[in-house]
Amino acid sequence: MTADALDLHSLARRYAGGRSTPAALLAEVRARIVARGEDGVWTSVASAEQLTAAVEALEQRRRAGDALPLYGVPFGVKDNIDVTGFPTTAACPAFAYEPARSAVAVARLVAKGAVVVGKTNMDQFATGLVGTRSPYGVPRNPFDPDRIAGGSSSGSAVAVALGQVSFTLGTDTAGSGRVPAAFNNIVGLKPSCGVVSTVGVVPACRALDCVSVFAATCDDAAEIADLMQGFDPEDAYARDPSGPLGPRAGISFRPAPLEASLRVGVPAPGAREFLGDEAARLAFEAAVGAAEALGVRVVEVDLQPFLDAGKLLYDGPFVAQRLEAAGRLFADHPDAIAEPLRTILRGASTYKALDAYLAEARLRRLRHHVAVGWREIDVLMVPTAPTLPRIDAVAADPVGLNAALGRYATFVNLLDLAALAVPAGSRADGLPAGVTLIGPWGSDGRLAGLGDRLHRATTATVGATALPLPPRRAAEPVATPAASPAAVPVLSLAVAGAHLSGEPLNHQLTSRGATLVRTCRTAPRYRLFALPGTTPPKPGLVRVPAGEARGGAAIEVEVWSLDPAELGTFVAGIPAPLGVGKIELEDGSHVTGFVCESYALEGAEDITSFGGWRAFLRARK
Repeated sequence: MTADALDLHSLARRYAGGRSTPAALLAEVRARIVARGEDGVWTSVASAEQLTAAVEALEQRRRAGDALPLYGVPFGVKDNIDVTGFPTTAACPAFAYEPARSAVAVARLVAKGAVVVGKTNMDQFATGLVGTRSPYGVPRNPFDPDRIAGGSSSGSAVAVALGQVSFTLGTDTAGSGRVPAAFNNIVGLKPSCGVVSTVGVVPACRALDCVSVFAATCDDAAEIADLMQGFDPEDAYARDPSGPLGPRAGISFRPAPLEASLRVGVPAPGAREFLGDEAARLAFEAAVGAAEALGVRVVEVDLQPFLDAGKLLYDGPFVAQRLEAAGRLFADHPDAIAEPLRTILRGASTYKALDAYLAEARLRRLRHHVAVGWREIDVLMVPTAPTLPRIDAVAADPVGLNAALGRYATFVNLLDLAALAVPAGSRADGLPAGVTLIGPWGSDGRLAGLGDRLHRATTATVGATALPLPPRRAAEPVATPAASPAAVPVLSLAVAGAHLSGEPLNHQLTSRGATLVRTCRTAPRYRLFALPGTTPPKPGLVRVPAGEARGGAAIEVEVWSLDPAELGTFVAGIPAPLGVGKIELEDGSHVTGFVCESYALEGAEDITSFGGWRAFLRARK
C-alpha cells in the first residue's frame, strides 16, 4: 500500500502541493512493488533506468509544448497487451516475444503523459475468471489470501486495490475486466466494443475482445477510457467513424447526470443464483435497495435470453477463436500450455463450419430479443459474480467453478453491450461486494453516472487500502424533466484558472450561489498562457485560429451553473485583459466562459502542454 492515494485527483493534488515529482513518485512506486517480492501480481517491473528514461522523455515533451493531461501518472498493463521494452508473455513463457511497438491503447496513454511501470499477471492466454492459471504465481486476494483475486486480469486488479499504481489496463472477453474488479473493491470498465483499439493485444476471442480499465473511481476509469478511445484504421473491429459514432469517432465515458425515473432492470428472484453463498445474496439485495434509494425505478426482468447468449461462448464454436493465439504452440508444444487450458483448446479444435454458422444464427436471434427488451429498461444491474470462492475450491473444480463465475458476465460482449463493474459495499463476512451495470452499446456515460453514485453510496474506501474515496470531479446535478415556465433559469459558465474549485477567486462564484456542474475539457482548439503581473496569478485562454501552424489542445475547465441575474456583477469585476465569451467544449457544445485578449500574450508563458491551470501550478511548485 502506498503512503498516499494515487487516484488521478489525489495525485494531481500531491503534485500541486509540491510533495512529489514524477521522478520521485515513480521511484517510490517501483520500490514499493519490488519490496513485496514475487507475490504473483507482476510478471515484469520497469527498471530504475527505464523509469529514468521515461521521465526524461516526459520532461522533454513538456518543454516542447505537448499537452500532457496524464503527466507523471503511473500505470500497469496486463501481460497480453504489448508495451515496448517489456516482453509480452500472455502468462506463457514459451509464447513470450519482444513487441516492436506498444499497443495502440497503451501508446495513446503514454502520449498523454502516463508512464508504464510494469506488466501484470493473468490467467494464461486470458482464459479464465479465477486468476489461478499462471506459471508466474497466484495473486492473492488482499481481503483474504485464501480467496481468489479473479481473472483473467488478476494482477491488474490487485495492483489497483493495493494502491500500487493509479490505474491498470486489462482485457475483457467474457468478464475478465469485471470479475476481478468486484473481488478487489475497485471499478472495472468494459467499454463499448470497437471504441478502444485492440491492435497490439494478444487475442483471446478477437471478435469479442476489449481493452478494459481498472481504477479507484468511475471518474478515473472514464478519464482513461476517454483518452484511449478513437477510431483505429488498423483495427478490423473498430467502429467506422462514418457510422453510428459520427465524425468525432467517440462516445462519452464521463458520468452522466442521473436521469429522473431511470429504469434499472434486475434479475427476477428465481434467476438469482449465488451457489449457496448467502452473504453474496444479501449483499446484492442491499445493492438493489441502495439503487432504489438513489431514486431509480427497479424493474424485474427475464434474464434467460442473456444467460442463453453467455452459454454460447464456451459451449459452442466461439471457443475456437482461442486457437488464434495459442493454436500453433498447442500443436507443437502442448506441454507448454497449462491445464485446464489444454483441455479447452483440445475441445475447440473439434468444431466445424456448420457449428459456427448455427451458433452465429442463434446469437443473432438472441441479440434481437435482448435489443427489444431495452425498451422496458435503461440499465441492467446484476451481481458481478455469484460468489467469491476459495483458491482450494477452484483447484478442486477448475472448470466447473470457473464457468459458474461467469454467469452474470459472459453474455455482455457476445450481445455487444457496455458494462461497468462497481463496488457495492461489504458482505457480512467482510469480503467486498460488487455489481455490474450493463447497457446498450454507447451507453457508457449513463452507466458511469449511476455507477459513480452507487459506488459512493455504498463504499467508503479505495480497494484494500484505508484511503477514502476522492471527491467527485464530475459533479453533475440530478437531471429532472423539462423545467416548467416558472423554473428559475441558470447559466453555464466555464472557468479555467483562479476561479477553479480551491483556487483564490472561487469564492466569487460560490458567494453568488453558483454550483459546480462538472469538470471537463475544451475542444482541442485552445492554448493556455500564464499571464505576467496578475494578482492572484491567472491564465489566459485563447482559441487558436483555423489553419494556424501551431494547433490547439484540450484544456481542463470547470462548468458552473449561475443565476443570470448574478452574471452582471460577476463580469463587472473581471479585470482586463480577461473577458467573457463563448467556449467550445469537448462534446461540441458551447458555454459562456473566460477568454483572453490576444494583446496580453506578449511575454506570457505558453503553458498549453500542461493541459490545465492546476497541472501548471503543480509543476511550478
